[in-house]
Amino acid sequence: MGPGLYSDIGKKARDLLYRDYQTDHKFTVTTCTANGVAVTASGTRKNDIVFGEIQSQIKNKNITFDVKTNSDSNVTTTVTVDELATPGLKTLISFVVPDQTSGKVELQYLHDYAGVNASIGLTASPVVNLSGVVGSKAFSVGADVAFDTATGNFIKYNAGLSIINADLIAALTLNNKGDNLTASYYHLVKPLSSTAVGAEMTHSFSSNENTITFGTQHALDHLTTVKARFNNYGKASALIQHEWKPKSFLTISGEIDTRAIEKSSKVGLSLVLKP
Repeated sequence: MGPGLYSDIGKKARDLLYRDYQTDHKFTVTTCTANGVAVTASGTRKNDIVFGEIQSQIKNKNITFDVKTNSDSNVTTTVTVDELATPGLKTLISFVVPDQTSGKVELQYLHDYAGVNASIGLTASPVVNLSGVVGSKAFSVGADVAFDTATGNFIKYNAGLSIINADLIAALTLNNKGDNLTASYYHLVKPLSSTAVGAEMTHSFSSNENTITFGTQHALDHLTTVKARFNNYGKASALIQHEWKPKSFLTISGEIDTRAIEKSSKVGLSLVLKP
């Protein structure tokens, strides 16, 4: 409902152009215990390095506990409380062990005409982040800023707007402290086959460079989807994703640099198993 959060501006185009593309090998399996605890184990191989992660999640009414452990011996704990005090308000508390400066409290509030996300670090001199969006389902405008109380400087300030039609979404964002201007476009061509096209153009004022990416997706059937993208630097990527059982996906993706095909080809594989 409403305009959503600031992170939703341009999200449809980003998902079309970048989501599920990878050049690593990843395996994820989720199981559920009798008392409702969901345990997810994942392993990712990148080059010759294997990174592992185990996550446990338990829900009790409107409270969710997440504990995540990875192969770097970091333990991340997140507590999420939905509908706290008023409808549409979500509270998140997270921290990473052994990083004593990682604690953070975050509030998210969704309204029919606004969306607000605020967070503050649990340190003596925290970083304060505030983002907000106002508008409706058809048009929204917002900003995202972060202030470091230790230095007294703004370390982030972004702005964006989004125009949403029945089958077309356009977005314009100004990021990286005003250095990058990004325009994105998403068009759902055929809803029955999930056929869509999208594009994104980013201009860097400091380097005077442009990055343009085009992409498309199409559902071969109700279980299989193909996607492809290409940018102005000659990099082309494609993937095929098959849902071989509910919530379980096999994704094969590839990437090549058309300017050096014999040296640049990469293939990624992802297998997600859920009960």
